[in-house]
Amino acid sequence: MDRQHRVMGALVGSAVGDALGAPFEFGPPAAYTARFPTAARGAHTEMCGGGSLGWEPGEFTDDTQMAALLAESLVAHRGLDGADVVDRFRTWAQAGPPDIGVQTSAVLLSGLPWDAAASEHVRAGHRAAGNGSLMRTTPAALFFAGAGRDVTVDAARRQSALTHGDPAAGEGCALFHEALRALLEHRDVDAAVADALPLVAEPFREKWVRVCDPAWTPADATEANGAVWPTLGSALWALRNSRTFEEALRLVVDLGGDTDTVACVTGGLAGARAGITGIPVRWTSVVHGRIPGFGDRVWELRDLQRLALQLDGRVEDLYEPPPSRGLEPTEVADGVWASDLEGARGSDRDFAVVSLCRTGGRFGHDVQRMVYLTDDDTNTEIVTVLDEVLEDIAALRADGKRVLVHCHGGASRTGLVLRAWLVREEGLSAREATDRVASVWPHLSEHNSSFTVALDEFSRRT
Repeated sequence: MDRQHRVMGALVGSAVGDALGAPFEFGPPAAYTARFPTAARGAHTEMCGGGSLGWEPGEFTDDTQMAALLAESLVAHRGLDGADVVDRFRTWAQAGPPDIGVQTSAVLLSGLPWDAAASEHVRAGHRAAGNGSLMRTTPAALFFAGAGRDVTVDAARRQSALTHGDPAAGEGCALFHEALRALLEHRDVDAAVADALPLVAEPFREKWVRVCDPAWTPADATEANGAVWPTLGSALWALRNSRTFEEALRLVVDLGGDTDTVACVTGGLAGARAGITGIPVRWTSVVHGRIPGFGDRVWELRDLQRLALQLDGRVEDLYEPPPSRGLEPTEVADGVWASDLEGARGSDRDFAVVSLCRTGGRFGHDVQRMVYLTDDDTNTEIVTVLDEVLEDIAALRADGKRVLVHCHGGASRTGLVLRAWLVREEGLSAREATDRVASVWPHLSEHNSSFTVALDEFSRRT
């Protein structure tokens, strides 16, 4: 898998986990599965919103708000500038975010110098080993991953110490950094964490060794999962006991308690393992949020993807697609329509839109799924993406929705999905499906040979 897929998967995955877990925060165990016993792929998904703070569906919380501020500082200063990070955090805290940790609030609003507030909080006898520095550290783990173990471990501790004066929290961040670095390099996570445990300061090592042991389970926790130890321990446990991003997130949200943060931490790791294409489209498409104190900007999927690539050293501007021809939506199969970018953007709002290209933002339709698929030969998981998209289309059709599929020109990616839909639903061969689509949608293009290979494979499997 391409590294940038893992990088985007980590940052987007952490935000997705945050938003997915938020409505279940401080609820009982198994509340998630009680509400969603099976995957909810239709018009109403597991991104349900609500909870005690009334989150919007897909809205991220303070976990991702702080992570975004940390990420922007890392990119702007090309490193960890503690004074700048704390200044951003304080602006945010003073703006009254709807959710902020007790310890984080006390430190940021103490009025003490940026490099003394957290340590003074500990010296005053307050508890300081919460998970509030771990929940936001994914951007730092991405930024420093390429510099090697010593650099990324040091950065983890320094990032944590900005608000969490208890070194136990910093050691948890250091172990997370090493776990994420291993995933980016496609190495074994448990082995990487085991190799890093001797670096943990001796007073904290024994407890971290227990929590990171592959035999540990959340039932073995000696603190509530608002503490740093069970948060990271639960994330590692979920990775070991799942094959997919969706399975890992179900496991940790079902633990109850501090669900948004445990899911956020797990999402960072599981997202790096799965890559951006391995995170359910119905979740990534709606993740969003605002950052109090920093204007009315609404962060969306494209903002998180861009920021992830910047953290990995790429220079990325926000993408604004050029205009397309504006092809009118055309029904290609029962209830499944095709168009290009401008045709979809201006289409009837009752369409459920499946976007297969970068759109420059959401259109305003009630349902829009935004799929990561590039019209070249760099896709590594085309058949997996097809499976995901077609399952969503089937669920949306079952909900009575007209589904509009588009890419920029309405030609190659649109044609791939439409042909795969006919293979799945009508049992056509790849050639028969191609001829059927071409007879109704003359804009179909077969120029992408990797799509042809993937469609043939999909046809054989189906």
